[in-house]
Amino acid sequence: MASSTTASEAEMKAHKIPLAWRDQCSALLIPLNVCRKKSFYVPWECDHERHTYEKCQYEDYMRRMKAMAKKRLEETEAEE
Repeated sequence: MASSTTASEAEMKAHKIPLAWRDQCSALLIPLNVCRKKSFYVPWECDHERHTYEKCQYEDYMRRMKAMAKKRLEETEAEE
């Protein structure tokens, strides 16, 4: 289920992405981490990359919550 925001296993391994961050937004985390390392983790340098990554994380969260709500609704309807 790879999307445009999901990096391949080889890319994630090459950039040493921890397992906890290997999710739907992993392809956006790679350039963010590269920018952070290049700028010595100065907080104001990588705003665009950080915003893009955080937006992807939020949209993924909302997608999962909508799917869970739909599943719960289906379960309650099946009980009745």
